[in-house]
Amino acid sequence: MRDWLTARPIAHRGLHEAAAGVIENTTSAFQAAIDGGYAIECDLQISADGEAMVHHDDALGRLTDGQGRLDTMTAAALKRVAFKATADRMLTLGELCDMAAGGTTLVLELKGRFAGDTRLATRTAQVLAGRNAPIAAMSFEPGLIAALRRLAPAIPLGLVAMQRQPGEPPAADATPWRYARAALAARPQFLAYRVQDLTSAPPLIARHLLRWPLLTWTVRTAEDRARGALHADQIIFEGFRP
Repeated sequence: MRDWLTARPIAHRGLHEAAAGVIENTTSAFQAAIDGGYAIECDLQISADGEAMVHHDDALGRLTDGQGRLDTMTAAALKRVAFKATADRMLTLGELCDMAAGGTTLVLELKGRFAGDTRLATRTAQVLAGRNAPIAAMSFEPGLIAALRRLAPAIPLGLVAMQRQPGEPPAADATPWRYARAALAARPQFLAYRVQDLTSAPPLIARHLLRWPLLTWTVRTAEDRARGALHADQIIFEGFRP
């Protein structure tokens, strides 16, 4: 797993450039990453009818026309929603996998709310079943990774994490003790950690003691890139071309 997961810099939500009309997590951004020879990181949200949709936000409006939560709309309705000032429409996970079928590495981030809803893990496992491709999945929500491990044990799975800021309370149902138990149950195989926090204990333990591949996000500046080169195995980047 380590070889293909860390072989190429990973384009954060595709190789997007809003000023040029290339919006994150769209066909245009993914095709630009494929053409550039980069791996792709993307986000998944669940639709009302249980489809895995490629989108970061849990609601429409920031990048798209319309409004409303994705999990209250069907996949068919979401695929009709326009990204602002572009011809792109929202993709399903299956459509993205078809785009990347030539061998582009995909790193899928499953979005969740620490609420025990595993529908996204279920649909992700269904879509990826039988695909012989370099695809890994990760999430801030260890329950989604634990569910995906049960459903699709062959997929490399990881956790996304960051240091909690001083004075910032944990989520009500994601206290440190509950999170630690859930993370152990998920049995992750790699870690994706915020670039500003790379010298904290969790990424150091993951990389040097557990020997997990360590990805770092989101690398935007020369300082970020230098820190990532020193402390991580590969970067998840945006705003430049490595």
